[in-house]
This record gives sequence, structure tokens and C-alpha cells, in this order.
Amino acid sequence: MTLLLNTEDYRRMARRRLPRGLFEYIDRGTEDECAIAAMRRSLDAIRLSPRVLTGHAERDLRTGLFGETLAMPVAVSPTALAGMCAYDGEAKLARAAARAGIPFCVATQSVTTVEEVRAGAPDANLWFQLYVWKDRTMTAALLDRVRACGVSTLLVTVDTPMGPKREYNNRNGFAVPFTYSLTAALDVAAHPGWLFRVLLRYLRETGMPTYGHYPQEFRSSITRPSIAEAVKLENLLDWDDLKELRRLWPGRLVVKGVLDPRDAVTAADLGMDGVVVSAHGGRNLDSAPLVAEVLPVIADSVGHRLDVLADTGVRRGSDALKYIALGAKAVLLGRLPLWGLAAGGEKGAHDILAMFRTEMEQTMTFLGVRTPAECVDLMRWPHGETTARGAMPAISPKPVDAIPHVDSGSKGL
Repeated sequence: MTLLLNTEDYRRMARRRLPRGLFEYIDRGTEDECAIAAMRRSLDAIRLSPRVLTGHAERDLRTGLFGETLAMPVAVSPTALAGMCAYDGEAKLARAAARAGIPFCVATQSVTTVEEVRAGAPDANLWFQLYVWKDRTMTAALLDRVRACGVSTLLVTVDTPMGPKREYNNRNGFAVPFTYSLTAALDVAAHPGWLFRVLLRYLRETGMPTYGHYPQEFRSSITRPSIAEAVKLENLLDWDDLKELRRLWPGRLVVKGVLDPRDAVTAADLGMDGVVVSAHGGRNLDSAPLVAEVLPVIADSVGHRLDVLADTGVRRGSDALKYIALGAKAVLLGRLPLWGLAAGGEKGAHDILAMFRTEMEQTMTFLGVRTPAECVDLMRWPHGETTARGAMPAISPKPVDAIPHVDSGSKGL
């Protein structure tokens, strides 16, 4: 039996079990994939300086976020097609997150609908991630469904005005809706376990898997042009849209994909409840700034007005503590739960989250701290440089007083 002792073990197992097209869609970045490597190097460069003889008998990972208490400062990030890693994968992730005492964020591009996830995980703390579609009426109807499922936290992804350049998808014949090709067929045939446990079960029970929240007409490779256009990502999204969404959405509203402190300040001015400092896992803009560079500046700018979260590049519990030391209240995990799900289903997802928690606890023990927030005083960069909140010494903070004008008008959702 293969021992799964770290996230890389889970990643390798997921790679063996999933078709290449699906695994690379989950695992890889965009263009030359420089962002993924750079984010990893930036986290590796951070040092946390331990304090000894602190006498803490135990660690307390509980964290307050958006007025709630999480068992640890972690949430499962929204990821498209998570349900392709295992049958009913989104519900399995939601249950695993619930066992860990953390939220699970349902994606607009999930295979399983938010109604099905809620039915399969009635006790889960569900968030929902929104991509605003070109057809605002359809977007509003989707939000009505989300509210009806008891979701109170909405993450609006704002860093994806178009589909990124992921050349490997073309080479692998991978697309959504799924299209038949010799390359894709051979890929699936080479992974019979996935074929029988996942794909054929979907085909037998619900048909070809695709984005569950999209209209029924989208569920084939031959779609009506009007429908295809209606559910395109809104590339003209602006702050007026966020202002209108703030008016319409009664719950907590979080802006995901912020990398400039000026945008964070605007979000706070418009009454948002949080921002996620995120480079989209290195999957969108290959030349995006490092989260570790901009996070301290953003946290200093708006951390007293809203909750700041972070993601991208996290592989170990110590990575999460580094982002927290830089000013985040919590981190989002994207690829890790998917690797756990692919490697071992719901149990695999639960086990990788439990392992991540153990790594956080072990790191905190060596650091001599009782809570994650205490790591903010332990930041060190190479050569011993330190700054406020441990900010990367090379950073030149951008001014936050040049805030984009927000008109009082509204295009409506």
C-alpha cells in the first residue's frame, strides 16, 4: 500500500489515477508557468524565527472570520470541475471540510449544483464563488438559488475577464463542454479506474458531466450560440457592478483576485466584507505579482476594515502560517483538496486536510506560539531583513489614495 505522507505524495497518486487532460487542467498554470514557480520560491524564501521556552501546553488554531469561528484558518477554495476528481466530488469535499470545521466554497463551474451539494452535505458551512455571466438575468437567477440553499458568504472572482492561455489543454484535447477526440479517448482508456468509477457513473445517472450551474443547453458540445454567449465571463465587469451586487446580496460579500492595495481600498469603501489576495493559483496572469509581496501592503491598508484572505502556492501547513504572518486571517486551499479527492475520495480529502492541520500545529509548536496570529512577530527574510508585518524588503508599496471613481448609476445584475 502506498504511503501518503505529504501533499506531493497525494499529487503523484492523483496524477496516476486521473486522465492526463484532467490532471493537467487542475495542476498546471498558464503560458510558460512562471507564476507557479515564482510563488513557490517566494514562500520558500520566508523564514519564521522560533521563540523558545514559551511553555505553551497546546495550540489553538481557532480563528474568527466574517463573524464566525473556524476550527483552523483555512477554507476549501472554489475549483472548477472538482466533481471530475471523484463522483459527486463537490459534495464529498463539502463533507470533508465540515469534518475539519472549515468552509467549503462551491464554484460557479462545479459539476454538482449548489442544491445537490447542500443536500449531500447538510451540515457544511457553504460559501459560493460567482463568475458574473454576460447575461445578468441568468446571473441573478443563480444567486437566488444560492440564497435558497442557505449560503451567506459570496466570493466574486474578479481576476478572470477571459479564458487564459493554457496550451496543454489543446494538446490534451481537453475542453468544456467535453468534446470527443482520439487524444481524449486514448487518455481516458488508459485510466480504466477513473472511467468506471467516475465518468461512466455520471453518464449512467446524469449524462455527460459539465458545469452544473450552466443552462441545460450548455450540456453538449453543440450549443446554441445565444446560450454560449450568455454564459461567457463578463469581461466588462467594473466597480459599479460590485456596488450593485453589494446592494442585491444580503450576506457577506468577498472580492477574490485582488493584488493591488488601491483595489482593496475601493472594496472596503464599497462595503465589502473581505478580499482574497490571490494570483489564481498561477493559472491566469503568468506575470502576476507575488502574493507574498503585496499581501502585507494590502493587509496594512484595509485589514482594520475587512477580513483579508490569501491563496496561491500553499503546499504545507507552514506556508499557511507564512501568509498569516504577512497579514492574512485565513488561507484558501485549491489544488490540495483535489489531490486528496482524486487519491482517496472523501476519505482522501479529509486526510489531506487533517495532515495540513497537523503540519500547522507542528510548525507552531516549534515556533513556540499558541495561535497562528502570533506568527506575525516571527517573520524573517533572507539575510535577516525585517519590516512591518514582515513585508518582503524589495517591495515598493503603491499609493492607495488614487481610488477609481464609482458612479452612482447601475447596470444591474
